[in-house]
Amino acid sequence: MAAATLAAISGGCHGAVSTKHQVPASEQPVVLNATREELLEKYNAIAKSVNSLNATVELKPTAGSKYSGLIEEYHEVKAFLLAQRPTSIRMIGQAPLVGKTVFDMTSDGQQFHVWIPSKNKFLVGQVGVERNSAKPLENLRPQHLLEALLWPEIQKQEQVLFEEFNDETGRYYVLTVLRGGYQMEILRKIWFSRTDLNVVRLQHYGPKGILLSDIHFSNWQPVTSDQGEQQPATAAAPAFPQSIRIERPHDDYQLTLDFTKLALNQEIPADRFQLEQPAGSELVQVDQNDNTSKPSENQKP
Repeated sequence: MAAATLAAISGGCHGAVSTKHQVPASEQPVVLNATREELLEKYNAIAKSVNSLNATVELKPTAGSKYSGLIEEYHEVKAFLLAQRPTSIRMIGQAPLVGKTVFDMTSDGQQFHVWIPSKNKFLVGQVGVERNSAKPLENLRPQHLLEALLWPEIQKQEQVLFEEFNDETGRYYVLTVLRGGYQMEILRKIWFSRTDLNVVRLQHYGPKGILLSDIHFSNWQPVTSDQGEQQPATAAAPAFPQSIRIERPHDDYQLTLDFTKLALNQEIPADRFQLEQPAGSELVQVDQNDNTSKPSENQKP
């Protein structure tokens, strides 16, 4: 019976078990080829060429996930964003139409400061503090944006793996940067779409393989000048993604940033990254050893 079945399939019954569909040439995906060294050079060219960023974005936060059992979407916020190497960043969020400040946050790579006017609270803490609040958006930190905006270069001494990855969404190249030491670990993964060889995803890992950030990039465009003229992408001024989605799985929140105005490599005065505690606000020290923020005894007079 098995022999007869195989004979039927391989003989006169092809039409019953398979069909052919010709994909038009215009619909066939483009698949580009690149070497490990070419991708390393492309990534580092972008990382080296962006030293500062001055932007206006439409910011949409989402708290929770299907894994936590609750997804809460918030209204879009207009945000003003400043970033400068090595570790300076500030973001001010304003409610649409009324222009009222929703939050003001900054970080210098050592400490972060977050001002929340609606709660009259001024949060201060160390950048390295790992603390998960029951309210996911309270886990939002300015330094979480830095790794999406100002990429670290890949050094020659770093070990980098190279692979292909294919699924139903497309074909990709992946560079995996390793963290050295007694036991080798993943530091980050860089995904390139083989359609145009642009970076479409960055994944940052902590110790023991913890996925800290999963960042998606889309709509790469040449950066426009202050006069609104589109500049060609070059090694000195590359294209930049106009949409970025940041997922923080352990902090249980997502941020989508859609750029409406963007300038790269402008001089940004240091005082624009300074955020002082407003008078009359409650000073809250964010403590790593507790799941709740601790009000300080010192309140700004």
